[in-house]
Amino acid sequence: MERTLWVILCVLLWVLAVYLMYRGWRNRAARQEDRIGDLPPVPDDTGAQVLEPATGLYLGSTMAPSWQDRIAVGDLGFRATAELTRFEKGILLARQGASAIWIPAESITAIRTERGHAGKVMTEGGVLVIRWTLPTGTEIDTGFRGDDKTVYPAWARATTGDDEQ
Repeated sequence: MERTLWVILCVLLWVLAVYLMYRGWRNRAARQEDRIGDLPPVPDDTGAQVLEPATGLYLGSTMAPSWQDRIAVGDLGFRATAELTRFEKGILLARQGASAIWIPAESITAIRTERGHAGKVMTEGGVLVIRWTLPTGTEIDTGFRGDDKTVYPAWARATTGDDEQ
């Protein structure tokens, strides 16, 4: 009987911990909602494709400059398999099981490689990070871990949209 009570107590503590984490995530999203606002929609005309699509994992978006302050608004905080494509007018991040993210070229302030992003730590230069400004004026970092990291230098050179190819 005593063992059964311990098991029940442990299960209840586990359920309480999961509930508190869920509630904390929702509270974080509510605090960030005004700073994030609505994301730019994917335009009908994206312009010509500038770089070949890169497949990989969308790691999430964070408030710049903190690489661990994950955004909880909408589905921006959830990891997903993704394809990153550079067009003349911006970058399209097509995510499986989540909405696509359109990053207009004029919003991009930097594209660089980092060791970690949104709680994910890799080897040096293992994550491609795109810093961009939302329509609300908030600057965020969007992280992408590519399947082929040899494409990162081409992405980093394509920061301003006026590539030298």
